[in-house]
Amino acid sequence: MDNNQDNSIKSKWEDLNCKLSLPVMRAINKLGFRTMTPVQAACIPLFIKNMDVAAEAVTGSGKTLAFLIPLLEILQRRDEALKSHEIGAVVISPTRELATQTSEVLQHFLGFIPGLSQMLVVGGRGVVKDVSEFRDKGANIVIATPGRLEDLLMRKHDINLPSAVKTLEVLILDEADRLLDLGFDKSLTTILSYLPKQRRTGLFSATQTKEIEMLIRAGLRNPVIVSVKEKDSNRLAGEEALSTPLTLCNHYMMCEADAKLATLLGFVRAQGRKKYMLFLSTCACVEYFTVVLKALLKDLAVFGIHGKMKNKRTQIFDSFRAVESGVLVCTDVMARGVDIPEVHWVVQYDPPSSAAAFVHRCGRTARIGHDGSALVMLLPSEDAYIDFLRRNQKVELESLPAPSPVPGVLEKVRRLQLRDRAVADKSARAYVSYIQAYNKHECNLILRLK
Repeated sequence: MDNNQDNSIKSKWEDLNCKLSLPVMRAINKLGFRTMTPVQAACIPLFIKNMDVAAEAVTGSGKTLAFLIPLLEILQRRDEALKSHEIGAVVISPTRELATQTSEVLQHFLGFIPGLSQMLVVGGRGVVKDVSEFRDKGANIVIATPGRLEDLLMRKHDINLPSAVKTLEVLILDEADRLLDLGFDKSLTTILSYLPKQRRTGLFSATQTKEIEMLIRAGLRNPVIVSVKEKDSNRLAGEEALSTPLTLCNHYMMCEADAKLATLLGFVRAQGRKKYMLFLSTCACVEYFTVVLKALLKDLAVFGIHGKMKNKRTQIFDSFRAVESGVLVCTDVMARGVDIPEVHWVVQYDPPSSAAAFVHRCGRTARIGHDGSALVMLLPSEDAYIDFLRRNQKVELESLPAPSPVPGVLEKVRRLQLRDRAVADKSARAYVSYIQAYNKHECNLILRLK
């Protein structure tokens, strides 16, 4: 069954054909959301009516509430209340940042529903702490990354999580395409083998692929397919819908390789004290550019996050969310799902490795109807990438004139490397990883690499 929705249409919560509970409505009103997004209007009643749902929607379309609200309604409507160590719902997210963010939204709702509890289960801290916390407090809702949840389910000597999930009512696979991109398919298969077959399952994704279709067949029963598209009034009949939000302005900027860093600094100085996310292709590049930008951007806070960080990621992520202005230098670990307040510009220092990655990166701004801007910096030899995005993802890029490069940048970077051997080592690792990433780029032919 297919259910296609137009993302330009908004409806009120009172318009739902299934009445929401008073605690949930109070929590929604406290958040200040007066209307539903289309993905919420489509998914919430389907879930509550005991249907499995596979939803495809652009980034920033409000998917988190689309599954948290029906999840809470289902658990509240149980004939028998869950005991402290009985798990009624599991939400699986691809990264700890997205899982943490989902947990924060859920905790807001649980402040109005005292009978339910939650637990966040992610990597980056000792598994023994998770075991101890569940044994001491229990949880009715588990928000997890797949690797850690798999570990806990397979652990025998100090916890019996398979017994706890026998009461499971709802399973959510959030950012399912990213779960598969990160190679969690085997972990998901293991997790599914421990869960009751009689459950409601929701799968949420920004894209639909053959791998997603296989996961739908394996994990969902007769699902309703919900597809939410952006409606552009300028689009001709028969043309495909847009991949990015209508409130997002997409730009490209051309500059020579040896002037790229100086041009980036000129752009940031021209824009002023705002919030920027700067996407780079590798972890080594993030390590290096974070150090360099901290030295060159004295008036802006600079943060760095990549997938190989273990213990610091959550702290850095929270710090960037809290500041009013700053630069977050990151890899694609931050490209999906995370909702950071008031990101003004998403800047892609190089064309990302795939067209889908471009769309997901841009989705960190212009979320849930807010305005936002995105910029990809291209070399003159990479101009064909503009047409590639137009054809492949239906994304139109507008030219943005390059600002005057900040003078003396390369000399300052050289002095920084000469003063600090660690910075020079980071530079060498970044350069090697950058070349390797370009060689593996899916568009290396149209980028005219030499």
